[in-house]
Amino acid sequence: MWETYQVIAADNGVWTTLHWSHKRCKTDAVGQQLDERSEIEVSLGSSPPLKSMILTVSQSIASSSMSISQSILGYRIENGRTYHRYKDGNMQHEIFTYTIGDRLGRAPPCDEDAKVGRVLDVGTGTGIWAIDFGELHPEAEVYGVDLSPNQPEYVPENVRFEIDDVDEDWTYSKPFDYVHSRFMTGAINNWRKFFESAYDHLNPGGWFEVQDADINPQSDDDTFPKDCALAEYVQLLQSGAEAAGCSYVDIPSLAGLMTEVGFVDVSIQMYKWPINGWPKEDRYKKLGLWTQENFSSALQGLCMALFTRVLGWSRARVEGFLINVRHDVRNRDFHAYFRMSETVEG
Repeated sequence: MWETYQVIAADNGVWTTLHWSHKRCKTDAVGQQLDERSEIEVSLGSSPPLKSMILTVSQSIASSSMSISQSILGYRIENGRTYHRYKDGNMQHEIFTYTIGDRLGRAPPCDEDAKVGRVLDVGTGTGIWAIDFGELHPEAEVYGVDLSPNQPEYVPENVRFEIDDVDEDWTYSKPFDYVHSRFMTGAINNWRKFFESAYDHLNPGGWFEVQDADINPQSDDDTFPKDCALAEYVQLLQSGAEAAGCSYVDIPSLAGLMTEVGFVDVSIQMYKWPINGWPKEDRYKKLGLWTQENFSSALQGLCMALFTRVLGWSRARVEGFLINVRHDVRNRDFHAYFRMSETVEG
């Protein structure tokens, strides 16, 4: 989605970065990825059609698998939206892996030649990260957890999905070698408890990685107005989430909390995701067009419940407001970007 952070941790070292680290590791300085090194050059010409730039996500999944029981496939429909079965995370997954060089993460367990034991994917969403990791590491036991079954019915034999609330006490019978979390800001009630749960359920030498986003658009040339519809949308989203008890947080700002929990090395990598195709450089233009498509499709799903249940808006008011928000997302005069971070601890 937006600014992303990635954290990785392990029992004998921990680094936090929007990057990687583990339990009892040494502390690294905050890393600056090339996306953060300078301003992005603005494109002055036309860009290719959006659809031609969007990566097609394969729908085929290994047939040898386990199926999720139909008895837990129930879901809730409200204001025309289906909760919690929101599948647009697949494009989001492709954007992130493209950003970090076609990797699933920066923690050592994501290396192709790594030998991995038990892996936990927190907030697995569509399950695509867990499935990809299970295919990359057939020797691993991969568990994906989320509030509701939003995953494919058939998955690789070494991948399992469970319905669970990670805000509650973790009850896993065995520890993990790698705990992965992505885009959980706005969904966690108690970050200290969340970090403690991850730390307590890692094997010595294990890794904890957090990938997340800052929902506040920024610009290096002051072209993003603070009074536009998109800026108002973000402010309302933050206030609604805070009222609901799940605030959007700046993950890198929690590095100190990670250290207090016990992680030693916290390493952070920062990236920029343009909000649309305004950059000149092909790499950033592609990221921008993907981000525009992904974010635009997520706008209603992110806000509808908060705006109607918490802020008291009608569905019609939300949909009317989103017309202007989508216009801002497409506006190439706004040289804005979302900061994405990757934190790794070990």
